[in-house]
Amino acid sequence: MQIGKKIKNLRLKKGLTQEELGERTDLSKGYISQLERELSSPSIDTFFSILEVLGCSPKQFFDDEEREQKVVYSEADQTHFIDDERGYEIQWLVPESNEKEMEPIRLMLEKKGEFKQFEPSLSETFAYVLSGRVMITLGKNIYYARAGESIYFHASHEHQIHNVYDGKTELILVATESYL
Repeated sequence: MQIGKKIKNLRLKKGLTQEELGERTDLSKGYISQLERELSSPSIDTFFSILEVLGCSPKQFFDDEEREQKVVYSEADQTHFIDDERGYEIQWLVPESNEKEMEPIRLMLEKKGEFKQFEPSLSETFAYVLSGRVMITLGKNIYYARAGESIYFHASHEHQIHNVYDGKTELILVATESYL
């Protein structure tokens, strides 16, 4: 079992930085970092203190590990959102993926549709254009990609995807979570 990774996942789900978790447990940010990277092991008292701040009992922490991991997701697992005003439909391919390290989606853009604009973050984005053609604005730079081409960038600037095809455009897009 990777205790550090589980602590990190719980911390991120709670929306805490390493520094905030450290302050609430009287531990240093550096020590929290070492725990999460499996470079150090907490004492029992420290472990229980961390779990208390993260709102997790020891039983929940260890029982969670015993559940079988879901690997294959069907259409029934997917959720959709349509923004008629901006002309896009988003399909989350994995439930609760916004709580995971990667968020895979299927993005369908109507003619002249545009996906919402995102603020700069530490996340990374990958997309594969299934059909059509898109324009990606990344800060002051503009890039184009058409069916069969891949897109990859660090989201360190404001960014947005626009459909510049005379019809519908479809992409598979995967963004990593933004680390605090």
